[in-house]
Amino acid sequence: MLPTNVSANTIEWLLVGDPAVRWQVMRDLTAAPERAVKSERGKIARNGWGARLLARQDSTGRWAGGKASDSGLYSPKWTSTHYTMLELRDFGLPPGNRRARRACKVLLDNGLQPDGGISYGTWAKWTRRGETCVTGMSLSILAYFEYDDPRLELLSRHLLERQMPDGGWNCRREQGATHSSVHTTISVLEGLRQFQLLRKRQHRTLWEAQRRGREFLLAHRLFRSHRTGAVIKPVLLRFCFPPRWHYDVLRALDHFQAIDAPADTRLADAVAVGRRKRLPNGRWPLEGRYPGKRYFDMEPVGAASRWNTLRALRVLAWWERKTGDGGRKEGRPKAAAPG
Repeated sequence: MLPTNVSANTIEWLLVGDPAVRWQVMRDLTAAPERAVKSERGKIARNGWGARLLARQDSTGRWAGGKASDSGLYSPKWTSTHYTMLELRDFGLPPGNRRARRACKVLLDNGLQPDGGISYGTWAKWTRRGETCVTGMSLSILAYFEYDDPRLELLSRHLLERQMPDGGWNCRREQGATHSSVHTTISVLEGLRQFQLLRKRQHRTLWEAQRRGREFLLAHRLFRSHRTGAVIKPVLLRFCFPPRWHYDVLRALDHFQAIDAPADTRLADAVAVGRRKRLPNGRWPLEGRYPGKRYFDMEPVGAASRWNTLRALRVLAWWERKTGDGGRKEGRPKAAAPG
């Protein structure tokens, strides 16, 4: 269950963290009984980071809201209803949480556009069209919290219709983009996966769309130009949490491990990046955070991060189980280059 070279001290350190981290460590990295994992997960709404976010929800079911009908839905970043719910999803707040379900209704009722996508604010008023990245994130939120509304089918169809010829997605396609975006693609993949889990069936069309989306990422080895092999942007190699709408190598690898994907050799470069970021004490640092309003900071930048350590360890556990590769001496990524 654990990857190689993981000390008991690291696991103990993870287990004294917030319940949002603790229950995932118990589930993914220890042999804890299912009942104990469920009990720990239930604490998210009562203690720590999850409870602090839920306490900021107002009587309308929103965060950062105001008097206007569209207030507090998508902005400000990152204290809006949309991004707070995305964070609660990442925490693993139990799907049946009543306050989360109320926020789901607010997001869907106010964000659904005539074309079946989700968007908010000025973009929505001007275009009356969904925005692909926002729709992907919204579907992941709604499906994760099991808000089983028939309108979710519209969101799924919207995303399927906007898949690009190269297999991925780009929220700027209607503005002329011809190549998919890793940022939009990972959000859509997470949304379609959660929707498929909600529906509890292997819908062929949904599965094929996800397969093509992951193939787009694999063609880029998660962070390299498919033309030159150079790093697309150095920021893709920076491990932040929460990721918000941003893509990075660890977020992508965590998606591949979550679906228990085959250990494609094109993932090896990304796994090597993750291994090289490991600190001498066996932990991974928080390498940055995205600028914007926050209710609170969970971890200091530059210090060892329980979130990044948890995610890196479960990725390595999956990779080693699939490949038997416990780590080799690996080179550094090539210098940055466009596209």
